[in-house]
Amino acid sequence: MIGRLSGRLDYRAADHVLIDVAGVGYVVFVSDRTMAAMPAVGAAVRLYTDLLVREDLLQLYGFLSLQEKEWHRLLMGVQGIGAKASMAILGALGADGVSRAISIGDWASVATAKGVGPKTAKKVILDLKDKAHAVMAMGGAAAMPAAQAAPGGAGDDAVIEAVAPPAPADGAAQAEALSALGNLGYGPSEAASAVARAAGAAPGAGTEALIRAALKLLAPKG
Repeated sequence: MIGRLSGRLDYRAADHVLIDVAGVGYVVFVSDRTMAAMPAVGAAVRLYTDLLVREDLLQLYGFLSLQEKEWHRLLMGVQGIGAKASMAILGALGADGVSRAISIGDWASVATAKGVGPKTAKKVILDLKDKAHAVMAMGGAAAMPAAQAAPGGAGDDAVIEAVAPPAPADGAAQAEALSALGNLGYGPSEAASAVARAAGAAPGAGTEALIRAALKLLAPKG
């Protein structure tokens, strides 16, 4: 299994890139968001990867974070969602957007992805809602930059500065808030839903603020 590639970007196409790793070129399919984060041709690049193996096909898919890669793996397990649809969903929403949509049951957001209809979007929510909290917790791990600067200046070995967007600053806070709510006895699904809604209302909020906001959402009404 090829889990990560580090090399130089040889070329970029509409939906895939070619990464030269020690003289071997790997074709890696990526989402629109990941493509937008790719550096210029010739720069150093690193991606987490997932290998799709079929009887007549071997394809690599690339991701900037383990959270994105995990959502791809889970989405591929939903009936009606293939690799193309999974990448469309991740391209439309991003890893955090997928986490939020699934945790609060927002199938309409999932259905905005190209080629994903309402029926399939609802099935995604139904099948994956109990897994959202675990994947959201992975958001605390920083996304790997697509490109990094190499020491030594502007010679042939120089590479371009990182251009990939950083992981959300509130990822660790969301994971800690989820853990705290779990310790208070709330179920994974309801805790993930409350934290996602709280984070959506206050991007960048710290752990304590997220916990307070989530508890208000979870409080009995009336």
